[in-house]
Amino acid sequence: MIEFEYLTDKDGKPKAVVIPIEVWQRITTIETVSEAEISAGIEDYCLNKAMDEAKNSPLLDRAAALEFLEE
Repeated sequence: MIEFEYLTDKDGKPKAVVIPIEVWQRITTIETVSEAEISAGIEDYCLNKAMDEAKNSPLLDRAAALEFLEE
């Protein structure tokens, strides 16, 4: 699991997130990156991470899936 750090202002409100450099390097492959490219990179990274985790998760049958959704 990746650990993120949150930077807060003097009132304790979150202002920024610090991510590990390894994650940043996977998201950005070039020096100058636009905000849209960063957003797309983060989305791709998160989707790939979710798909990797899903591969290791047990599949639910229809009844179990419906029961889970009702909770």
